[in-house]
Amino acid sequence: METNFQKRSISADAARRMLIAAEQKATEIGIGISVYIVDESAVLKAFSRMDNAKLVTIDAARKKALTAVGFGMPSGEAWYNHIKDDPILFHGVQQFQDFILLGGGIPILIEDEMVGAIGISGGHYKQDIQCAEAALSII
Repeated sequence: METNFQKRSISADAARRMLIAAEQKATEIGIGISVYIVDESAVLKAFSRMDNAKLVTIDAARKKALTAVGFGMPSGEAWYNHIKDDPILFHGVQQFQDFILLGGGIPILIEDEMVGAIGISGGHYKQDIQCAEAALSII
């Protein structure tokens, strides 16, 4: 019987570099964001709220990252398409404490293995996704 296993995780250094890339993209498109990056176990690795980001963006970014890492799929459109035709699932999943349907949460994959997730909030969800994708591009 195997008593231990190994798993990959996003490093603190990579998370910080991702955070910077997300904020650079936000500045480029003219929005203020909060960035929340977690490892594969949903433990916080990096967080930042830009000076011009609204207070509500903190919790939204956190929930987006936790939704993405908890289910291994992006928050937002992918989730909506998965649940939209199932009323019980549609209403039930939204009762989870750290679930959010808004786009901007994306799993971080390295060689098809989830090593964490990023959540961005501050603009329209499509802008949040742009910032998350900019962050992922450094991996």
